[in-house]
Amino acid sequence: MIKSIAHASFLVADVARSLEFYCGVLDIHLNQHRPNFPFDGAWLDLNAEGQQLHLMQLPNPDSTEGRPEHGGKDKHIALVVDDLDALAERLEAANVTFSRSKSGRAAFFCRDPDGNALEFAEDFTPRK
Repeated sequence: MIKSIAHASFLVADVARSLEFYCGVLDIHLNQHRPNFPFDGAWLDLNAEGQQLHLMQLPNPDSTEGRPEHGGKDKHIALVVDDLDALAERLEAANVTFSRSKSGRAAFFCRDPDGNALEFAEDFTPRK
């Protein structure tokens, strides 16, 4: 019944700082057609099929205190990338800490400036 994910949303404290990370470091395209909501935010296009990441500058009820260092042990979104090694180089150049998947898969996790966890892998082949 479910065909795909339309978007995922993250709460952020500073949209401009978040855009430096998502657009500058991760090279995700900013969508200019976000409606005029009563709060600041941004829509980011993840692919040509219309999947997006929405950033919303709103108070965050979730503390970043006590979150596990490894993002795979926390709530996160998983994103498929073309070249995992190239992304790792971009993160290293931007001094963004990341950790390899504990499962042995070719994947890694990092956190955005607000502590939201992201997983990256070249392929997410479903298990049967």
